[in-house]
Amino acid sequence: MNRATAWSLIGSALALVLAAPATAQTAASDALGSAVAKDYDAKLEKLFLDFHANPELSFKESRTAKIMAAELRAAGAIVTEGVGMTGVVGIMKNGDGPVIMVRADMDGLPLAEDSGLSYMSKARQVDIDGTEKPVMHACGHDTHITSMVGTARRLAAMKDQWKGTVLFVVQPAEERIGGAAKMIEDGLYTRFPKPDYALAFHVSSGTPTGKIEIQPGLAASSSDSVDITVFGVGTHGAYPHMGKDPILIGAEIVVALQTLISREISPLDAGVVTVGSFHSGFKHNIISDKAELQLTVRSNDNAVRTKLLDGIKRIAENVGRMNGLPEDKLPKVRVGFESTPVTVNDKPLTERITKTFARRFGADALLTNEAQTGMGAEDFAYFVAPNTDVPGLYFNVGGTPQAEIDAAKAGGPPVPAHHSPFFKVSPRESITLATEAMVSAVVDLLGPGNGPTAD
Repeated sequence: MNRATAWSLIGSALALVLAAPATAQTAASDALGSAVAKDYDAKLEKLFLDFHANPELSFKESRTAKIMAAELRAAGAIVTEGVGMTGVVGIMKNGDGPVIMVRADMDGLPLAEDSGLSYMSKARQVDIDGTEKPVMHACGHDTHITSMVGTARRLAAMKDQWKGTVLFVVQPAEERIGGAAKMIEDGLYTRFPKPDYALAFHVSSGTPTGKIEIQPGLAASSSDSVDITVFGVGTHGAYPHMGKDPILIGAEIVVALQTLISREISPLDAGVVTVGSFHSGFKHNIISDKAELQLTVRSNDNAVRTKLLDGIKRIAENVGRMNGLPEDKLPKVRVGFESTPVTVNDKPLTERITKTFARRFGADALLTNEAQTGMGAEDFAYFVAPNTDVPGLYFNVGGTPQAEIDAAKAGGPPVPAHHSPFFKVSPRESITLATEAMVSAVVDLLGPGNGPTAD
């Protein structure tokens, strides 16, 4: 069945769901929405402002982790700190039943914030590479962890409506796409209850507030950081024939890499090979003996991913041979240190939670068949990889008012993108919707008569 047919069937089912009597459903929805809104005004807003003004870099999130641990304990969870370096795990048990994992990432980015917000970050921190850098929540992770606190508080107050275990996972280093793998390596699925389902969301500045993007299949592209070291033979710039120029060899590699996309993968397959950094030399008239290239590689299919990574190594080495480098000086390719596979939503789980969201928020609030506009990646993939046997769902929550998006399309100020120093979202609208959505998803999966095998 293709995606269009699948969503046609889902649409028909949603129409039947929404046509059913909904007095009790509406009352429950209003009660949850009201409770979340009151909690935001009383507590969550202050928490969000603190997180935003005090961001921390990947694997350096000690302050943030301490706050999250304290908040989860206050909500009634049994908490373990230091999982996967700075990660936090909270277990909220309420009788027998399935285990649902709720994940939120907590790291910021090495950017100087220029959003103009009254609460914008002025933080600086020494990164794991030993360099002091400005720090900013430029991807909305402050929204994610604030919503997790709201979710934990609501679920603790609603224990009459669900049975089972909720596993709260506060993940470090998503921006370095290393934190999820570290938590798995540190026994997340062996030291703690293994989840029957895993849930996560991301705030999206390009999506209108009040809207939720949710669809089966591809949720995020793969991502691999790749380093290429090109070795040469240094010499005087006026005597190039006496050496081997690593800048020339590196430049030839940069151009040749684009043939991987244009000539080696199907034009119907998506792929990106971007050289984001190229450093070599220190002086006008000196040919250096080394060049360093940094790449990001993206795909929507793990087979394409493998083909691109293998192709990069082949091209780099053979361009070196073409330029007469000896075998012991061929370019070296390093990969696997910041890597994540494709994130794929489980189809039955996605269809089930789509119906839940439609009942609670209305079908108009859901964006269920949106075209991919970029190749952002997510290391949530490690939590739901095929070898884990954990079905997963990753959805997006709108972060920018529709009026601002419309104004940008009409030639007004652009909506700041993620990873931009100008990035911002509407926190109240984003956090309250995300919290209500996550609570409703967990309650649906852990409600009376429900579980991993429920229809």
